[in-house]
Order: sequence, then structure tokens, then C-alpha cells
Amino acid sequence: MSVLTRDEAHNRAQLLDVHRYTIKLDLTTGDATFGSRTAIRFSVRADATNTDTFVEVKPAELRSVTLDGHPLDPDSLDENRLPLKNLAAGEHELRVDARMHYSRTGEGMHRFTDPSDGETYVYTQLFMDDVQRVFAAFDQPDLKAVFELSVTAPESWTVLANGVTEHLGAGRWRAAPTPLISTYLVAVAAGPWHSVRTEHRGLPFGIHCRRSLAPHLDADAEEIIDVTRACFDRYHEKFEEPYPFDSYDQAFVPEFNAGAMENPGLVTFRDEFVFRSAVTDTERQTRAMVIAHEMAHMWFGDLVTLKWWDDIWLNESFAEYMGYQTTAEATRFTDTWVDFGVARKGWGYNADQRPSTHPVAPEAVDDTAAALLNFDGISYAKGASALRQLVAWLGEKDFLAGINTHFARHRFGNATLADFIDSLATATERDVHAWADAWLRTTGVDTLTPAVTPAADGTCALTVARDGSRPHRITVGLYDHDLADEGRLVLRERVDLDVPQTAPHPLGKRPALLLLNDGDLTYAKVRFDAESFDALRTGLSGLPDPLTRAVVWNALRDAVRDGELPPAAYLDAARAHLPHETDLALVEGVLAFATVHVAGRYVTPEDRPAALATLSSLCRDLIRRTEDGDSPGLRLLAVRHFIDVAAHPDTIAAWLADGTVPGGPELDPELRWRILGRLAVLGATDEAAIAAELGRDPSATGQEGAARCRAALPDPEAKRAAWEAMFAADRGAELSNYLFIATARGFWQPEQADLVREYVPRYYPDAVAVAARRGPAIATAVGRWAFPAHAVDAENLALGEACLRDGEPTTALRRWLTDELDDLARALRIRKA
Repeated sequence: MSVLTRDEAHNRAQLLDVHRYTIKLDLTTGDATFGSRTAIRFSVRADATNTDTFVEVKPAELRSVTLDGHPLDPDSLDENRLPLKNLAAGEHELRVDARMHYSRTGEGMHRFTDPSDGETYVYTQLFMDDVQRVFAAFDQPDLKAVFELSVTAPESWTVLANGVTEHLGAGRWRAAPTPLISTYLVAVAAGPWHSVRTEHRGLPFGIHCRRSLAPHLDADAEEIIDVTRACFDRYHEKFEEPYPFDSYDQAFVPEFNAGAMENPGLVTFRDEFVFRSAVTDTERQTRAMVIAHEMAHMWFGDLVTLKWWDDIWLNESFAEYMGYQTTAEATRFTDTWVDFGVARKGWGYNADQRPSTHPVAPEAVDDTAAALLNFDGISYAKGASALRQLVAWLGEKDFLAGINTHFARHRFGNATLADFIDSLATATERDVHAWADAWLRTTGVDTLTPAVTPAADGTCALTVARDGSRPHRITVGLYDHDLADEGRLVLRERVDLDVPQTAPHPLGKRPALLLLNDGDLTYAKVRFDAESFDALRTGLSGLPDPLTRAVVWNALRDAVRDGELPPAAYLDAARAHLPHETDLALVEGVLAFATVHVAGRYVTPEDRPAALATLSSLCRDLIRRTEDGDSPGLRLLAVRHFIDVAAHPDTIAAWLADGTVPGGPELDPELRWRILGRLAVLGATDEAAIAAELGRDPSATGQEGAARCRAALPDPEAKRAAWEAMFAADRGAELSNYLFIATARGFWQPEQADLVREYVPRYYPDAVAVAARRGPAIATAVGRWAFPAHAVDAENLALGEACLRDGEPTTALRRWLTDELDDLARALRIRKA
């Protein structure tokens, strides 16, 4: 499929104004394809010098095309481009009748049959250039139009869309015309949905899921709707422009590739957010944050849309920042920035230290294939961190004033970085253009290191050394030992500081701990002076604020990744302090890094058993500590991670046999599949047990659990079958996106390195082939989940580098391989440090 270049989009936008799409979809034509008929009303500008252009469509069959009533040759379709030549100035109407493929990869019109009850659902995911998989379009964000949609579906189905839908009878549905929106934001979701509907501020609100998930959605409906209302109200306090669409539906859909998608009036979420097993409050907080994130997009992304994909950060950084901030302000989840600091921010730091790093606002994104790669930790986590630093520097009042100016200037239109910065500049005398150059046009992570200079009178002064180029407004926390409790550190004061400094800052008496970026308001790695590090050895868990502890844990994580702190020292810190931790996000973040990265990659195979034993002992302590039932979320985290690091099957096999952990919790489906997956890795289960568990839980999640368990069995035949399912299946028998990921996650295991050794060199050519055959979504799954990350050795690195050099991977796969190989090289350096 040809990708759209920036120059092509610019030229087409100079030629055309697109007014209205009238789209008719027929979802009753079978389980492989659907009917798509589109009429596009557009005009050619009188001053246009080049009157040739094209419309995008990617059909199974192009039945007919007419332009202003005159037929065009369907055979003129070149890949996904239908040429339109010698267009006269003035109004035109293009009609396209096509048969389109359903997708099993979460792109275009995805079709899913629920194994629990046999019901079928379809939904669209048209970002970034997949609208052409559903209907013909001038597919670029700055050719906004009105969309008028009608759908024919099975009689028992409900059809949802961007606007309020009306059932006309006989399976026919009509959606209210949209305001001006971009092509990638059009949305349809159809099937026998279970719905909970309400009204707020005169607008219809709805939440929807598969029928098989109805009891689980109903159990959480009040919470989801309360969060939605609270965020909606908070945004109307922040933004002068009212919500710009006629309804607000949230559909939880199956096999969704992203967390959610900001389709105006119809936000789609991965339906894992409908919790069918026990979850922690942090997971509920994450769901609330995603709701807030997607709602922010209704203004920044949907009302005002980027002109071209180089400004994707304008969408995602803003929504990321607003999602965390508004959740903290408007809901019961007031500590969202702790989770951001310990879990999300590291995504940005990691991405920004790889060869594939890019500015938050890159100056040139040449085409849509390159643009798709920028949906990463930089556009989300780093961008949100930059905005948080901007608010700290600018002040929230001026920041919001600038945002509201931006909305007023560009409502229902398109805007660029320059437009955004100009809007901010109207609200402040500060030089926001210089700030943008320093923060949004540069790459890499600054490192801040304290130097404490003692004076003769017993006082001291602080100088902050900066390795980097950005200005930072930070808070420095000064902590002293608690005289009544040696294990606690108490806050003396917080000092605001601008870096670079004009002079050393006097501190008074030397504090026990000096913490740069206390409060986590900037984006930078921080280091400790020797005395502060000594204080943290005993006092980390005694710090009073969880966000302060998050900054410390992030600093320790960075030090491990940079080879400055031995992995074993990180595990020792976790072992000493996590048993006393109360914040769930911190426990989860530290255990995840310790398990996946430290024990899984950074320690040698010889040291892995000791690392797992340390983590197992830590989890046992947490389980013992929570026996009174006062901290069910903490206990659930401890049980999950105890399962994940189990080196011997006896304890977890007994839990599975009994259906419960002694003292609770009882094993729900998630925990049962988790235990069975670990038993498979350890060779303590078999196909019969997996099949029996699948009979117990035949849901889509159960199917994924079984696929993961089967791929994890330490058996040559099981590995061969899993490999063929991922890489060698015929069309029609190919794994869906979720089943591919489940199989990939089971396949590679550090405990089975010898068994899967032969597959490491096979991975690279097979990955290249399947990525080229199945497209960007599967290329991402291949690069992210099927990469042999456990094989931390020079041979794997050399094979990967050869593939990048000579193997011709697709653009999406190349990016993932580049990142994974950089992580592999980092792990090798850490092992040698």
C-alpha cells in the first residue's frame, strides 16, 4: 500500500476543499467482506495549477466509480490510489462502490466472534490511514468534512457512530451528520451490544460492551459513569469552548490494539477495561485516567486537529497531561502523578535514549509510515512531562488562557505547533517560543547532579550540575532524619530552583537527603550525592510522600540502566523497602522493573535463580503483611508477582488445586491462567490441563490464556506448533492480533533458553516476512512481543544488526527491532559493568 507523503498531502490540500461524505455500509454480506458505498462532495479551487489528484481506497473488489455521473475505470486503481485527472474548478461528486475486507488485526473494520456465546461484533479503527480499508476518502487530517453515515446490519444488532444513531427498521441505521471532522476520526461499532445509558447536561451518554461482559460492566457502570461525568464537568470549568458533539458514547471493544481511540462522540476502549477478575485500585485509576485522556481529545485533537502528523504530540501530549491532571482534580484518584512517575515516565526516558529518539515536535515527518512510529513514549510521556514543566514555569492560569485562545482561533479546523505557541504567547510575557525550541525541538534526557559545598560556619550551599541543554524549574527537597525514628526521613523544606543557576543556593545545615526534582515537575534524570544515597539505604520507605518515593525509585532505575548501580543493589533496595510500601503504583512499578528487566535481562543466567529467590521472598513478606485483609490490592499484587517469579511449582500448583490462596484471594480466571502459564514454563502442567482450563473458561481471554500456556510448554512439538501459528499460517488461518501476542508472550522463556535456541536465528527472516505480509499492527506485535529479548548475548545482537542492515524489514518492524536491539545492547553493557 502506498503511503501518503507530507508533500502530497500539502499539494492536495491546496487543490481541494472537501465538504461532505455520504457513506453506506452493508454489514450483512458475510463474514469475510462488507459493502461500502461512498459519495464525496468536494470542490477544486479556482486558482489551482495542478488539477490531478487521487482518492484512497483499499478494496477487496472495486465495483464501480463515477465522477460527476461519468464512469471511471475501476482497473485504474493503483494499489490504494484511484487517480482523478484534469479536474475542473468548481463542485464535484465522486461515487465509489466497493466490497471491503474485514480485519483480524485491529485495523480498518475489525470483526470478532465471541467464543463465549457465538455473537459477532465489528468496529472501526481508522487511525492513522486505515479509513481507506472501510470507505473511499481523501485520507489526510486537514481535509475535514461532514460525514453522514448509514449502516445495514443484522436485525438484532445495535449500531453506534460519531453522532446519535436512529434505527429505521429492517436492520437499517442512520447516524446524525457530524460537524467538520478528519477522516481518521470516523467511527462505527456494531453488534448485539450490552448498553448502559444515561444523560448529563442534556447530552446522551452511553457505555457499551459485548453481551458476555454485561455482568462485569454493570458491576462497574456507576464508577465509569461517575468518572465520565466528573471529567466532563471539570473540562467545562477549564475550557471556554463547550463540548462540540451531540453525544458521548464509550464502547469497550474486543482485540483493540491501543488503549483507546478518541473518535468524537464514540470513544473506543480495549475491553480489558471491563474487569472480569479482581483488580487493584491503581488499575481502576488507570481506567479513569484513560477516560479523562480520551475526553481531553474531544477538544485537542477532534475540535482542533493537527494539520499534519509531525504535530501528533499536540494531540497526545496534551491529552496525556490532561488525563493525569484532571483525574487527580476531579475524581477520587488523587495520586495519579505517582503512577505516571514510576510507570509511565520511564517509557519516555527509555525511548529518548535510543537511536530512534526524536523531538517531541519533530520538524519533518515525511510520510504516514514514519508518522506512525512517533506514537511512542516521547509523544506521550515525555510530551506530557514537558507540558507539566511548562505549567510549572508559566502558571496554570496563563497556560489555560493560552489553550482557550487556541480553541477559539482554530475550532473545527487544523493547527500547527507554531499556532499553539502563538496562542500561548497571547497569555504571558514569558518567551514561550524559546521554551518550545529548548523543550520540543531537542532530543535526549538531561541529567541533574547535586554538589554540596560546606562552609566554615557549618552551613552548606547547593550547585546543580546539568548534563544537557534545557532550562528546568525544579523543587529540591531537604530531608532530615527523624530523631524519634531512625528509619524515617522528615521534610525540612522544599526549595524552588531554576537550572542553570546564577549562583549556589544556600541551604543552611546539611540535610540527610537532598532530592532534586522533588514533586517530579520536570523531565530529567537525577543523581544523588554520597550522603543522600546513604540516607536512602535505610530511609527510602520512610519518606512521607509517595511522589517523592517515586522520584527516588525512578532515579535508582535510571542508575541501573546507566550501569552506575549494580542490579543486585536495586533488588536489595526493593527487598528492604517494598515490604513497608503502601502505595500500590510504587509496588507494581518496582516489582515489574525488578522482574522483567533486572531478573529477566540484567543479571546473568547464573545469577537469575538468586534474583528470583529475592523477589519471591519479598512477595512472601507482602502476602504475610496483608493477611488481615486490610490491603486487598497490595495482597493481589504480591500474589501475582509471587506467581510470576516462582522457581518451583509446588506452592502455586497447590493454590490452583485448591482454587484459592490460603487466606485469600480465591482464584478468579486471571489468576488461574497466570498460575497455569507459570506452571507451563516450569514443565509442571500439560495440554490436558490447559484444555480443561479452557473448558472452564472458554471466553476470548481464556482462548488467549490457553495460547500463551501452550506456547510456554517446554516441549519441542509445542514450540514448533506455536512458531508455525505465528509465522507460517495460511491466510484465513492466521492468528488474530490478540492471539498472536498471547502466543508470542508464551514462547520465549529464560528457563527454556536451550530449548528455543534454534529459533533465535529464525526469528529475523520470519519476522520480516510476516510483517510485510500482514501489515503494521502485526509488525508491531512481532517486534514488541515476539522478539527474543531473553537471549542477551552477542550472537543475537549480531543477527539483529545484520537484519537491519540487509534484511529489508518494513518501516514499523525496523523501528521495533532498532529499539529492542538497543535495549539488548544495554543489557549486555549492564552485565559487563
